[in-house]
Amino acid sequence: MKLVRYGPLHEERPGLIDANGTLRDLSGEIPDVIGATLSPDVLAELARLDPETLPPVEGTPRIGACVGQVGKFLCIGLNYSDHAAESGMTVPPEPVLFTKATSAIVGPNDTVRIPRGSTRTDWEVELGMVIGTAAKYVSEADAPAHIAGYCLINDVSEREYQLDRHGTWDKGKGCDTFGPIGPWLVTPDEVGDPTDLGMWLEVNGHRYQDGTTATMVYKPAFLVSYLSQFMTLHPGDVITTGTPPGVGMGQKPPVFLRAGDVMRLGIDKLGEQRQAVEAD
Repeated sequence: MKLVRYGPLHEERPGLIDANGTLRDLSGEIPDVIGATLSPDVLAELARLDPETLPPVEGTPRIGACVGQVGKFLCIGLNYSDHAAESGMTVPPEPVLFTKATSAIVGPNDTVRIPRGSTRTDWEVELGMVIGTAAKYVSEADAPAHIAGYCLINDVSEREYQLDRHGTWDKGKGCDTFGPIGPWLVTPDEVGDPTDLGMWLEVNGHRYQDGTTATMVYKPAFLVSYLSQFMTLHPGDVITTGTPPGVGMGQKPPVFLRAGDVMRLGIDKLGEQRQAVEAD
């Protein structure tokens, strides 16, 4: 099942994508795609619906972030060995954890804005997970039962703020518009093995990232279990899991985003995003 949110910013409605690719309205069934509607019971009820009975959505509305009212936006860094190498870093003995501000969240095709004074804004195609049931001290074996679905995320990053301005990485990760999420939240039954998905990103038609989740060091189930040892993961929390090589700072010479650039990115089974870049 592919769940989606559509409509103007802060006024999104819930929907799903049927087998023919038609957007269907779900607002008669659930109020929104949020933590409270991502429990196994609710998802099972939605899966039993005949999509043909749901109203088709006319036109081409804006697609919003595929989950609303996100409580925590948790991120894992240096989780692909080849990306760590291009960054001049080593894979850590435990996952690197940082956060993105929830105010960074935008839709998959919304504009990405370069912060004032930024000269090193970068891109990162990533596999995201959304929590469906609360997880605290869960085992790796039990962790998949707590995942409502997977989604595509662009972990946009300002490298000077992240790496040179001291303190945590958060200040370079949580700028406004730095968290495009979606287009869809895809339930695990449709995704299959999340560690065997192709992923790619292009800027202005040039493909910089062309990788696979198979080279992820710390896998999704392990990450859910690991994070749940430090905090309770709540329904609707988003976890993004790292990026393969090909980011801008890894190019020789480095390449960073400029106003007028266009990013396109995708992950197998999870759809595509497109973002125009503007100066803030």
